[in-house]
Amino acid sequence: MNAFNASLPLSDSYVNACRFRGCILTTLLSMTTAARTQELFRRADAVCLDVDSTVIREEGIDELAKFCGVGDAVTEMTRNAMGGSVSFQKALSDRLSIIRCSREQVNKLITDHPPQLTPGVKELVEKLHQRSVKVFLVSGGFRCIVEHVASQLNIPLHHVYANRLKFFFNGEYAGFDESQPTAQSGGKGRVISMLKEEYGFGNIVMIGDGATDLEACPPASAFIGFGGNVVRQQVKEKSSWYVTSFGELLKELEKI
Repeated sequence: MNAFNASLPLSDSYVNACRFRGCILTTLLSMTTAARTQELFRRADAVCLDVDSTVIREEGIDELAKFCGVGDAVTEMTRNAMGGSVSFQKALSDRLSIIRCSREQVNKLITDHPPQLTPGVKELVEKLHQRSVKVFLVSGGFRCIVEHVASQLNIPLHHVYANRLKFFFNGEYAGFDESQPTAQSGGKGRVISMLKEEYGFGNIVMIGDGATDLEACPPASAFIGFGGNVVRQQVKEKSSWYVTSFGELLKELEKI
């Protein structure tokens, strides 16, 4: 006779006990994974930060679209792109074909509506620099805007990876540089691989709010989901450690 007959009904108490044990095990595994991510962050050689809705409060391309009078048409496309429902390169191309911004409009946007830093990010970057951790801005946004952000954070411009807008001699929109890794799906991961090869980093941590940030791990050693400006449910669910403020990251660094 078999020691266990699968056809026998299971009591409600047994099923509930198994469910309870399963919940405990899931929680423990989750805690272990989060603890590992926190440890990697505390000991990072380099940290790569997304910019839009992470380092700054806005989505740069949405702000540019509003400034050019086509905000409503572009915002939904951005939401889809950040959620991962369409390829990033197609989403970027489609949005820019609607915006068709001139060089003058971009410059005026930066002057009249400069990007707003997310509270705590300046202090975090300063703390990382004090610990000799290299900080990079890796963004699917536009370099002309991201460079302005980098200057506010004392991040050298050669630590900026972002998309380049192209303009004709008269300043009219001429497209974007499709050869940039950040213009493509999986591009942030390629940037991190390049950084590992160039600098010899063994431990790079990626921090961001979107699907393009999440997919950069691996090759990033760890990913930290950021929901301080917008919560993307898919990213939150798949992040081993999810934070809603830079204060949480600063607090973690104080443990060493």
